[in-house]
Amino acid sequence: MSSNNDPVTVPILEINPSDLPEMDTSDLNSLAEEAVLSFHNISYQETVQNYFLFSKKTSVREKLSNISGIMKPGLNAIMGPQDGSRSLLLDVLAARKDPRGLSGDILINGKPRPANFTCTSGYVPQNDVVMRTVTVRDNIEFSAALRLPMTMTRDEKRRRIDEVLELLHLDKESNVKPRSKELRKRTSIAMELVTEHPILFLNDPTTDLDLSTTTDIISVLRRMSRRGRTIIFSIYRPQYSIFRLFDSLTLVTSGKVMFHGPAQEALEYFTSAGYNYVSHNNPADFFLNIVNGHHFSALLDTEEDDHESEEHKDLSERQHQVTEELANMYAQSSLYREMRTELDPLLGEQNAGRSSALEEITWVIPFWHQLWWIICRSFKNLTDFPRMTIIKAFIIFILTVYMCITLHVQRNDCSEVHTRAGLLFVLTVFQCFISVTAGEILMIDRDHFPHEYTSGYYTVSSYFLGKLLGELVPKRILPSIIFTVVVFIITGVNTDVKGFFAMIFTIMMLTCSTSSLMLSPGAGQIAAGVLKTFSATTYVVTMLFMSGLSLYFMNFTQDLSWIYSLSIPHYGFTAFLHNDLLGQNFCPENKTAEISRCQNSVTCTGEEYLTIQGIDLSSWGFWKNHVALGCITIIFFSYNYVELLAFMKMRHFLKRHCTFIELIWP
Repeated sequence: MSSNNDPVTVPILEINPSDLPEMDTSDLNSLAEEAVLSFHNISYQETVQNYFLFSKKTSVREKLSNISGIMKPGLNAIMGPQDGSRSLLLDVLAARKDPRGLSGDILINGKPRPANFTCTSGYVPQNDVVMRTVTVRDNIEFSAALRLPMTMTRDEKRRRIDEVLELLHLDKESNVKPRSKELRKRTSIAMELVTEHPILFLNDPTTDLDLSTTTDIISVLRRMSRRGRTIIFSIYRPQYSIFRLFDSLTLVTSGKVMFHGPAQEALEYFTSAGYNYVSHNNPADFFLNIVNGHHFSALLDTEEDDHESEEHKDLSERQHQVTEELANMYAQSSLYREMRTELDPLLGEQNAGRSSALEEITWVIPFWHQLWWIICRSFKNLTDFPRMTIIKAFIIFILTVYMCITLHVQRNDCSEVHTRAGLLFVLTVFQCFISVTAGEILMIDRDHFPHEYTSGYYTVSSYFLGKLLGELVPKRILPSIIFTVVVFIITGVNTDVKGFFAMIFTIMMLTCSTSSLMLSPGAGQIAAGVLKTFSATTYVVTMLFMSGLSLYFMNFTQDLSWIYSLSIPHYGFTAFLHNDLLGQNFCPENKTAEISRCQNSVTCTGEEYLTIQGIDLSSWGFWKNHVALGCITIIFFSYNYVELLAFMKMRHFLKRHCTFIELIWP
C-alpha cells in the first residue's frame, strides 16, 4: 500500500530487552498479588455548555466510545495522536475522572474497581507536582510517611526510600532540589514507586525529555513490571528503541480503539491489512500516520481516477472516515475476538451491573500524623526561601527605621498622646497589610493539593490546619510581633509585663482575623495573584480610612459609624489604644512649664483621650474587641475550609463538565 507522503527513515537505537539491568531481589519486596485491569464496553461523556448572549445550550459529547481491553502485569502503552483521547482513557482507567460520565465496567482481577482505587494505585500526572523548594529525598519521604502503613518501622521506610532512589539513579542527587524537568519526572515516579501499589498509571511520562532520559525511565518501568506490577502509561511518539520494550499497545484516536493487543504484533496487523511499511521506519510514526489519515488502505476503496477529488475532500470528514474504518477493521479482527474471549470470563456476574460510581478517599495514617508532616514540610518550604526571607526582613527593617525617625521628629510634649495614638494606628495598618497576601498560603499548593488529596496523602482538615500552623504563624504572626517589639523599644514606649503580653495577643488576633479574610483557595483558580492582591489592598485601605481614621480624627462623620461593627482594623486599633493608653499620664510634674506654653489644650491622661474617642474604660471595653476579632476569625476560617471542600468538588465536577463559552458575533 502506498502513502501520499514519502516515508521518513529515522535512526534506530537498538536495545535488547535482555540487556537491561535486572533488579536485584533485595531491591524491593515482591508484590503480594498481581493485578489485572480489564475494562468492558466503557464510554465516557462530557457535558458542553455553549453561551450566546443570554441563552445557554447544553450538549453531550461522547469522548470515549465502547472501549474494551485488558491490562496485565507488564508495560501497557496507550498511544495515539494529540487529540486528548489517550490521556482521557488513562485518566478514566485510573479513576481520575468523574465516574458520573462513565458507563461500562472496569474490573480489577475480575472484581469491581474499589471505591478508593485512587488511594490504592499510583498515578504520575503529566505536569509534575513535586515540591521544587525541598529536596528530592524530602519529596519521597513525604510520600512514604503519609502513604505507607504505620506498622512499618522508620528504618524499613528509610530502606525502601534508599532502594527507590538507587533504582531511579537519584541516590547521588537526593539532596538536590528538583528544578530540572528530568529530575522532577524521576522524583514524581519515585514518589509513586515507594508505595509499591500493584498498578501504576503515568500520563505521558516522556514528554519534553531527551532520548537518553526517556530510555532510562522506560527501562526502570520495565524492570518494575517484571516484578509483577501493572504499568499503564500514555505516550505520543516513542522511538523504536522505546517501542520495542512495550508488552501491550492500545492505539486510540477520537475516542475509539484502532488496535489493542501485543505491541510486537501491531506492525504485522497493519501490514496484513494492506498498509505499506518501509523497512527501518519507526513503527510508532507508521501507526500514527495511519490513524491520522496519511496512509490510505483498500478499506477506503480509493482509486486512481478519484485521487484528485479526494485531495479536495474535507479534512475532518476524511479523518472521521479513516477513524470509522480502522475501528470497524479492529472490531472484525481476530485480535478483537481473542480479546473478547479473554474478557468475557472476567466480567462474569458483573454483566448485570457496573462498578460503583461513588468515590471514596481513604488514609492509612491518623490525623495527627498527617498534621505533623504537613507542618514539617511547610517549615522546610519556608527555610528554602532565603532570598524572599531576606527581602522581607529588609523591608520590615526599612519600615521600622522610617517610622521610628518620623515619630522622633514629630514627638513633643504638647501632642504626646496623639503621637502615641498615631504609632498605634501605624501598627494597625502594618498588621493588616502584612496579611493581605495570606491567600498565597493555599494558592501556592493549588496544583499539589488536589493530586495529593485524591491519592490519599491527607484529609482536607489536616491539610488546612497544617498550612495555617506551618505557614501562617511564621510568615504572618512572627514578623508582626518582631516589628512591634522593635518599634516599641526604639521609640521608648514603656509598658508593664501584662500590657506587653496583651499587646502580643492583640497582634495575634488582628493578624489571624485579617488573614482569614484574605485567605481564599478558590480565588487562585480564577484571578491572577496580582489582581487579587490589588483588590485586597484596596479593601484594606478603604476599611482603614473609614474606621481607623475615624478614631484618630474626631470630626469624622457620624453617618458612617455603622462601619465600626464590620471593620477588623477598628477592633484592633481600639484594643491597642485601650491597652497602651489606659493609666498613662502624659503631663508629669517635671514638664509643667513646657506644657503650659502649648497653644492648644493638652490631653494629659489616657483615660481622657479614650473618653473623647468614646471607648469603654472597663475591662470589657478591651476584651470585647478580641471577642469580635475571634468571631470574625472563626467565621472566615470556617468559610475558607468549606470553600476548600467546595474547591475539590468543583475540580471533580469540572472533570466531567467541560464548559466552553462561545461568543458568536452577528
